[in-house]
Amino acid sequence: MLETFDLFIDQMRKEVRSLGARELKTPEEVDNTVKEKGTTLVFVNSTCGCAGGIARPALSIALKDKTLPDRITTVFAGQDREATERARSYFTDEPPSSPSFALLKDGHLVKMIHRSDIEGREPEEVAGLLKETFNKYC
Repeated sequence: MLETFDLFIDQMRKEVRSLGARELKTPEEVDNTVKEKGTTLVFVNSTCGCAGGIARPALSIALKDKTLPDRITTVFAGQDREATERARSYFTDEPPSSPSFALLKDGHLVKMIHRSDIEGREPEEVAGLLKETFNKYC
């Protein structure tokens, strides 16, 4: 059973990596990446239905836009716990949320798209939120 779950998780990871996102699996990788100058999108991936049915497809759509962050990254909630906790430490004054998207500029949070902004919407609507964010801050 665990082997099937691991394959399932691997597929979710692979889907996001195929979009060009860099997986951050350790707190050090998070720190080194987030602190770089410019804009960094952190996608907090998860196993829930709204991640697979809305958030990941929305990310795919949004990344076809002409204006993009300097870096696209991802952490996996519930899997890479320490990396996810460290990423969330940069999302100042925001409650934990997964799936979610955080855009940081020069290491500081400028926009957070929570699970509540994702659930119940179509992927195109969430992609629109991402594109608006990219156009405003990137």
